[in-house]
Amino acid sequence: MLQSNGIRSLGHAAHRDLLPLVIAAYALAAVCPALGLWAKHCVIAETGGTEISLPVMLLGVLLFNASLVASAGELGSVVRRPLAVLAGVAVNVLIPLGFLLVLRLGLLAWHDLEEANCLLLGLAVVASMPVAGSSTAWSQNANGNVALSLGLVLLSTLLSPLTTPLVLEGFGGMDDSVTDALHSLYGQGTGHFLLAFVVIPSAIGLLSRSLLGNAFVARLKPSLKVANVLILLFLCYSNATVALPQVIAHPDWDFLALVLVAVSGMCLTAFASGWLLAKTLRVNGDDRRALMFGLRMNNNGTGMVLAASALVTLPWAVVPVLAYNLVQHVVAGLLSRSLAVRERCSPD
Repeated sequence: MLQSNGIRSLGHAAHRDLLPLVIAAYALAAVCPALGLWAKHCVIAETGGTEISLPVMLLGVLLFNASLVASAGELGSVVRRPLAVLAGVAVNVLIPLGFLLVLRLGLLAWHDLEEANCLLLGLAVVASMPVAGSSTAWSQNANGNVALSLGLVLLSTLLSPLTTPLVLEGFGGMDDSVTDALHSLYGQGTGHFLLAFVVIPSAIGLLSRSLLGNAFVARLKPSLKVANVLILLFLCYSNATVALPQVIAHPDWDFLALVLVAVSGMCLTAFASGWLLAKTLRVNGDDRRALMFGLRMNNNGTGMVLAASALVTLPWAVVPVLAYNLVQHVVAGLLSRSLAVRERCSPD
């Protein structure tokens, strides 16, 4: 009982301080990247010629945990009333795409064509990614509908073999270097990767819940919540080590300012679309939180891998992906903290 209370206290502390912990993970990546870079190249297993690195394995564990704690009743309600999931996935593709089309016009006046191309390529990668598995951890942390979060992740991932090339192809024809990089990007087998390391772990988690039973899973829930926070923090740190130290060592201030404005605008637009969709559908508070976290967060762990393949022709293309990953977690943390304050102040 004492151990259980300690885990619950740790979970509450993580819930309260998740935003500063995420920021600390990025700061650590900037000054001490060795562990994160090692993790990126740490191969846990190899199957069919595909190497499974430690971050990839942890992403699968994150989704397994989220599906394990998802309520069977909530999953049933998502299946019976799929409108929120279907509308959420559609908005997750269309809103960032529309934002980037407007941004593309605005960048015609930017003084450096290569910087504009890097920004558009990086954000095109972000826009093409399905809903992030980490959104389930944020939704769970904020007491949102984990089943709806999981539904957004799974459906957007299942559709990614179609939507990812479609979004990336839509940004071809701007410049030869961008077009070549985009063709390289959607030839990376992204759909197979997402199917193997997002959909399958989630399905195994759902099956495990049915075998273990609700009572056993309920006892595990506090530990799983803490584990998901730790995994989320390590993935943030590991992904950031790819480019953040170089950005700090050799800053290009006008490009970084442009990136910050663009990714913040894109993230806030996605946040607003989630809130408006929830209001339009008139869903309850738990569903609204799931939509708000899901529609703002994209799978940028995969996006970082994809953007890295464009480094030969556009070496700074990874920076917008890294920046969006940071901004989406900061905004998610601010939202989570705001929701926690509202819950404490609620008379209920």
